Amino acid sequence: SESDKINLDIKRVHGYRQWCNKLWNAIRFAMIKLGDQYTPPATLAVHTMPPICKWILSVLSKAVGKTVSSLEAYKFSDATSSIYFWWQYQLCDVFIEAIKPYFNGSEEFESARGASRDTLWACLDTGLRLLHPFMPYITEELWQRLPQPKEACRKDSIMISEYPSAVQEWANDKVENEMEIVLDAVSKLRSLRPPTDIQLRSPSFVLCRNLEIAATVWCYQAQIATLASVSSLKILTEDDPTPPDCATNIVNKDLAVYLQLRGALDTEAEHEKLRKKREEVQKQYDTLSQKMSASGYREKAPQSKQDDDMKKLATLLEELEIISEAESKLDAKN
Repeated sequence: SESDKINLDIKRVHGYRQWCNKLWNAIRFAMIKLGDQYTPPATLAVHTMPPICKWILSVLSKAVGKTVSSLEAYKFSDATSSIYFWWQYQLCDVFIEAIKPYFNGSEEFESARGASRDTLWACLDTGLRLLHPFMPYITEELWQRLPQPKEACRKDSIMISEYPSAVQEWANDKVENEMEIVLDAVSKLRSLRPPTDIQLRSPSFVLCRNLEIAATVWCYQAQIATLASVSSLKILTEDDPTPPDCATNIVNKDLAVYLQLRGALDTEAEHEKLRKKREEVQKQYDTLSQKMSASGYREKAPQSKQDDDMKKLATLLEELEIISEAESKLDAKN
């Protein structure tokens, strides 16, 4: 960090040494899935790829741009944070986990399997070159194991290979926005699983309150089920009955998730979760409402800001109504 005093915590040194295992395992996974006969393409046909591949390439390009600009500004802490976040939380925790079902041998995934191989190779080749200045030895070792395109003139070392630059053709804000909703839904579903039931896969449901959010969930249905470790995922509309014995969580005003629990539903625990959620949303609503009611707000705040605040206030009010509805359904079961 940008400071004249840095406290060296040996536990963090050990932690990042263990993180090297994550890099090693990512390459090992890739070598198994790519196979001995794999040859990377000279260019990637991104427009024909599954959404999950488009997403990881888009966030990779953004991470590259952030890293390069941080290095040029001598903000080395920002550069390393950008690289670490992409490797850990986007490549390893999301993309690699999401594409595993593509390699189960099923013919229906043949096209997605090929796109995933190409994307995985591009991510690891670019990611290792991006990381190399900060972790030179392990990146050199792992990069030497990656196959190279036939058209490429292979360098003898990663050290003299070209440093990555952002690829504008990979940028896809639409897919990134969709994945933000998907990952939020996955996080909410995971939070519903009891600690004692962590290894069991339960049926889940997603309540969509408009066609746009339903289309997004349908497009990423398989990824949500895989990342949330549920046995099935069914999309519901407002006209569908609430599934029995389900814990619920609110993603946003248009999206709610349900996890069907084994055995009796702990209504008291569910009431407590909803109560905390209601308090959190109510606090945000009161704070925003108080700010909008303050003297001078309408005179000083730009009209665009006032419009945004009104939309946020309406959204928070809708979330409060959804929570109240969920609480009523729990009371009805009792």
